[in-house]
Amino acid sequence: MLATPAAASNAAPGYAETTDWLERQSQPERYTPLNLLDGRDTTAWCATGEDPAPITIGFKDAVTVDEVRVYTGDGTDRAAFKARARVKKFTLTSVDASRSLTVEDKRGLQVVRLSQPLPGARFILEVVDRFPGASDDAPVCITDLVFVSGGKALNGTFLASRLKYDARLAPLLGTWFGGLEGAPESFLSFYLDGTFRYTREPLEGGGPTSVTGTYTLSGSRLSLDVPKRGKATARLVKGGEAGTRSPEASLEVEGPLAEDWGREFRGRP
Repeated sequence: MLATPAAASNAAPGYAETTDWLERQSQPERYTPLNLLDGRDTTAWCATGEDPAPITIGFKDAVTVDEVRVYTGDGTDRAAFKARARVKKFTLTSVDASRSLTVEDKRGLQVVRLSQPLPGARFILEVVDRFPGASDDAPVCITDLVFVSGGKALNGTFLASRLKYDARLAPLLGTWFGGLEGAPESFLSFYLDGTFRYTREPLEGGGPTSVTGTYTLSGSRLSLDVPKRGKATARLVKGGEAGTRSPEASLEVEGPLAEDWGREFRGRP
């Protein structure tokens, strides 16, 4: 499992990533999953197909979500809302638990209180059911998804200026997994604000350790400034076509730290 701080915080989301969305190749910024987090009804996330690719939303620190405010469908205007399918039911899954959420077919934010709080630092959103659009192949959309903890919204319009789509950075953002496939023990996460977190949670012996620092992007490489350890480099070695991360993506760490952290990280556990 992905280690998180002992005490939950009110940290804002650090990334939202997925492998595909509507117009990803032609206009990737238009329906990017980052639009879910900005609290604006002028943007939306949309995807095609019967089973849209899951979206992973990562927080810099552990949070405890007890309420979600959902604006289903494409709320950018009335015509788009009617033409496109609207998410009716979806799941949010953390490392240890999952919650199912259902909304009505109407415009505007709907408050959904969770039967039990959902703790974690990384949540996977999967569409389960939808209200149909004007055609059978209409894309399915969500305008906004606001996470709430203890009455405080963790995302919204205050994040909008930080949620700019960057085609060079998009394939690198998110959490990468090292160790055995299906049972990772090291995690390397990159966030929109220019920071990273490396966590190691050994499967046998020893407690979890965590390191945070900053990174800069140059071409397809991230230069990591690791406190008390100097510099390291991480680069995408495959799976970053068209400004997104493919399911087969992998990341390679270069430099002396690779001996401690491991050299290869996968895009999926």
